[in-house]
Amino acid sequence: MRKFLSIIVCKLAKWICGYFGRGSSFPGQVALKICPDILSRVKLPETVIAVTGSNGKTSTVEMIHGILEAAGLSYAYNYEGSNQIEGVTTLVLSNCSLNGVFRKDVLLIEADERYAKYIFKYITPKYYVINNLYRDQMTRNGHPEYVLSDIAKSIREGSKLVINCDDPLVSSLSRRFDNEVVWFGMEDNQYVSETCTSVYDDGFYCPVCHKKMIYEYRQFAHVGKYECSSCGFKRQDPDHAITSIDLEEGRITIDDRYDLHLAFNSIYNAYNLLAAFTVGCEMGLDEELMCETLNDYLIRNGRIKSFLINGKKGTLLISKHENTVSYDRNLEYVASKEDVTLLMIIDDISRKYFTSDTSWLWDIRFEILNKESVRQILVAGKYIDDVAIRLEYAGIDMEKVKTFRYTKDAVEYIGENVEGQLYALTCFSDEAKLLKEVVVE
Repeated sequence: MRKFLSIIVCKLAKWICGYFGRGSSFPGQVALKICPDILSRVKLPETVIAVTGSNGKTSTVEMIHGILEAAGLSYAYNYEGSNQIEGVTTLVLSNCSLNGVFRKDVLLIEADERYAKYIFKYITPKYYVINNLYRDQMTRNGHPEYVLSDIAKSIREGSKLVINCDDPLVSSLSRRFDNEVVWFGMEDNQYVSETCTSVYDDGFYCPVCHKKMIYEYRQFAHVGKYECSSCGFKRQDPDHAITSIDLEEGRITIDDRYDLHLAFNSIYNAYNLLAAFTVGCEMGLDEELMCETLNDYLIRNGRIKSFLINGKKGTLLISKHENTVSYDRNLEYVASKEDVTLLMIIDDISRKYFTSDTSWLWDIRFEILNKESVRQILVAGKYIDDVAIRLEYAGIDMEKVKTFRYTKDAVEYIGENVEGQLYALTCFSDEAKLLKEVVVE
């Protein structure tokens, strides 16, 4: 009786929330109050795919959604981004019959890295993708090794782990479990570095024995080709790899066989695409069809958006506040362009909890912007003084920098004074402040 009541209340609550434009976690929250173990009581399909990690979860899930659709499979996924247990419960129950049978061939789950242990207490993914681990929302998550311990609690016997072999933190999970592992990664290329380019180095010590790690090269931060100087823990050879990459042309080659174009020229995007391709290969999907689908794949769920200000086209790049690697990658992309005006909005650091901690700004490599091609840097939001001080310490010519307390004032300025290509950089918590002031394409 509790099972039936939980399902029907969830469906009703989802319809009501949809009517009023509310979020997708509330129906699942109510359902869990009625039946806390409801996820263990429903019949799920054989194929459950889960994706977790610090960065790229939503993008990877969207790409997997694309190849599932191209393959003609019926599936459901949490496209609204509610990736904790309440949102996943809403996803599952809203796609179940009243007697608790999931009505799709595939269940695709984006799972928050800290809360996956609660979701997968009841659900065992057939394929479990773990993309990466970086310092992210330190006031909530602490150190990435702490988050790693939470992810370890989410791994169940029988799940095939699809792991980024270039990240030593997530790769170390293969030492803890006997699960079958499928590895994906990126081979040596012209963009690698011999040293760590981030302010901090989470690959300095081996995550297995905590002795010094030796790197042959790094793709960025602690991601690269590594080997422990003591216990022998090292990067595994990937089952599927990006064997060449040209970020200027936006082209990659997978497994020395398939050439694809990137809709967004970043190493992040390349890793996300490769993770989706690897899952599809494990499912036995047609590789040619997957590559056709993933070629020039444009994420629909909000990581990159186009907008107009007074007829001038701009590109919005979504980073994550309190995630410095995310900012570094987008700043590198912007700085690679010629004649750029950059707008940064840092107003609400988090949508979920209050914090005024801006120490993470000092870990972002704003020095990347110290180029003649970056014509103007506009900063909006309540933390403009914090950002301005950081830019000054980065050696930026402060004649280029203008600050605005309110985003609308920055937009008005841009409408009359923009130079070159226009980019905006902010987080989910602040993007609406820009989008309500511009024309969204």
